[in-house]
Amino acid sequence: MNHKLLAAAALLTATAPASSAWAQKTRGKIEDAEIEIVKERVNELPEATRNFEKVKIEAPAKTPAPLSYTYPDFRLPADKLNPTVRIVTIRQEQLPELTGNYLKAGIGNYGTFLGRAYLHNTRSENASYGLDLKHLSSSRGPVDQQNSRQSQTSLGLNGETYSGPLTLGAKVDLGRERYNFYGYNRNVSELPRPDSLKQVFKRVATNVYVRNRDQAAAFQYDVGLGFNYWSDAFQARESNVYATLRSNYRLSETSRARVDGDVSFISHKDSLTVSRPFFQVTPAYEVTLNRLALTVGATLGYTGDTINNARQFNVYPALRAAYTVTEDKLVAFAGLGGAIQRVTLYDLSTENPWLAPNVRVADTRRGPTLYFGFNATPARALQVNARVTLSNDRNLYFYNNSRRDSTKFELVYDKKATQLVSVHGEVVYNAAEQLRLGLKADYNGYNVKTLTQPFHRPALQTVLFGSYNFYDKLLVGAELYTYSASYGTNFHGREIPSVPPGPSPVRYNPTPGQTSSVIDLNLRADYRIMDKLSLFVMGNNLLGRKNERFLNYPVKGLNVLAGVTYDF
Repeated sequence: MNHKLLAAAALLTATAPASSAWAQKTRGKIEDAEIEIVKERVNELPEATRNFEKVKIEAPAKTPAPLSYTYPDFRLPADKLNPTVRIVTIRQEQLPELTGNYLKAGIGNYGTFLGRAYLHNTRSENASYGLDLKHLSSSRGPVDQQNSRQSQTSLGLNGETYSGPLTLGAKVDLGRERYNFYGYNRNVSELPRPDSLKQVFKRVATNVYVRNRDQAAAFQYDVGLGFNYWSDAFQARESNVYATLRSNYRLSETSRARVDGDVSFISHKDSLTVSRPFFQVTPAYEVTLNRLALTVGATLGYTGDTINNARQFNVYPALRAAYTVTEDKLVAFAGLGGAIQRVTLYDLSTENPWLAPNVRVADTRRGPTLYFGFNATPARALQVNARVTLSNDRNLYFYNNSRRDSTKFELVYDKKATQLVSVHGEVVYNAAEQLRLGLKADYNGYNVKTLTQPFHRPALQTVLFGSYNFYDKLLVGAELYTYSASYGTNFHGREIPSVPPGPSPVRYNPTPGQTSSVIDLNLRADYRIMDKLSLFVMGNNLLGRKNERFLNYPVKGLNVLAGVTYDF
């Protein structure tokens, strides 16, 4: 009702000027008249068209695979725990600033010194080159001070040139490592001298390669040629000349042919001279059918090793199927394969530096191998991966204490095949390169036949890691490694009575030995005090445990390293 009265008042106000003018013309006399007011009028407007469809913003394309991430110098390598964990993260959206050079120096307990110089050119479209010089040494160790000293020195040179669709590169790595055999029995009247325990490794690794960097080309290839040289303090020598090939040719939009190959020739000299040729090639056909990706091929390999009369020429299937359950979210895969895995003293001595002289090395025949698993990205910054592998291995190596000298380790092999059940799982969260959290676990179950134990191969390995970047000013991180107990052998001497006057012979009886489980907590912090200057501190084995990765070889207790880094 109120709105009708307001309409009437508005109408009367609008007609007032007209009535006044009419009154002036009639000299103030108002004539009788009727005024009709319409109050029921309704103004009708046509219906407007409304668009209920929201504007769609396409999500940015996701990277096909995560990059590897390592925390530089996070662990002190002298501990020799050798975790097999790789910490993965999501690809950065922008390239970080490349300053090209930095110097690092630090000192710590156990007489530890760390020095590093990384010199590299700034980002260029024509070439990339640089060097990396590192030195880490401890004048004292966990057992009898200098008797367990260690040092590692390495120099790496690398360079690449870019010309049209080609990338031509070369790498040279030089290294020298010093270790001591400190796993001796300490219940003796006189301790050995440090020089009598000395082990020294010298390494040279060179590699030249050429690859196609034109991603639009139908033929993609990566060809490398290299040479590795290794020697120790017992006059052992190993020379390895090798070549690698990784190639594929696009047949159509959904299919391609792939050929991968490896050739290696090793000459090994100690008390004997051994030649170890190796060849392996894997041709395969790959096709994508909507959400299903298939690979059909075979792996043909030959090795000159004859230990345990293992077959030298082997053929394994190379079959794989991957199904995209949810695009960019979940991919399930399964396959049947196998391969010969090249084993060298160059690599073994980085895993266990206390090898005995004159060990016999053999390539591992892994296959046939059945595997299945999935890769998932349930959220933008979260990755979940899992894999189960069932394999049948011939000449899989194990480390066991030597009967001649229990401070050293020999390579032992099961005379029959070893069945392996391997379960791998990892969960990684990476929030915009600021927060990283992750958990990785590996279980390996070894079914050995002629060996009493899977010597020095722990069944369970885990790592829990995390790092946080506070406003690009303070970077903190932590890692917690665990290893389950593993097995070795102790040898105890017992004199055998004999007729005088000759000395009584000694018989060594083997007894099983077991290492304790490893729990290793490490922390690190980097604080930038100026644009080019930062301080760092690292703490290893903060729980102070007597961790043993190898029997009778405890690692350092709580050890701390602090220093400074200068970028320029």
